[in-house]
Amino acid sequence: MTEPGPDVKKKTEEEDIECEDDLVLACQPENQVKTLDFDVSENRTEIEELPPIDHGIPITDRRSTFQAHLAPVVCPKQVKMVLAKLYENKKIASATHNIYAYRIYCEDKQTFLQDCEDDGETAAGGRLLHLMEILNVRDVMVVVSRWYGGVLLGPDRFKHINNCARNILVEKNYTNSPEESSKALGKNKKVRKDKKRSEH
Repeated sequence: MTEPGPDVKKKTEEEDIECEDDLVLACQPENQVKTLDFDVSENRTEIEELPPIDHGIPITDRRSTFQAHLAPVVCPKQVKMVLAKLYENKKIASATHNIYAYRIYCEDKQTFLQDCEDDGETAAGGRLLHLMEILNVRDVMVVVSRWYGGVLLGPDRFKHINNCARNILVEKNYTNSPEESSKALGKNKKVRKDKKRSEH
């Protein structure tokens, strides 16, 4: 068995292995800021300013801590700026995973520019983006930091990631309260079922 090279990133994906508590803060993400080369629109002016970043209330479960960070964004350049600013904070940079997703609405094309990143937490970015789609939020990015506490959480980790994200989106008025969002989601599902029945 060969030793991994120095540039191989160790990730703490949830598996049935024992982990040491001090492993959590030992490494920083390999690709802190992904290169995003998108041409959003010729008509849309690029915003050069760093948008304000808000931090949500942390959720702790079995020594793992989750915290959401939110920033309004209108272009991919701002996404990179927000990520770079967050990684300047040593605590956030030392998180085991910094999962993020963003949605930017392009007025002229009537479409969304959106993307997500798992940062080693398998499928978490896609689930976060799916939540943002369901809530129909626009021009915002959410980063959820997870500090792994040594105890495997299984599927509960996704619940905590989405709850952190939903809480900060509600708090900053990007969507309705969780109760209203759930009701709207339930109505959408009912409409879809009715449409399927009428097609047959």
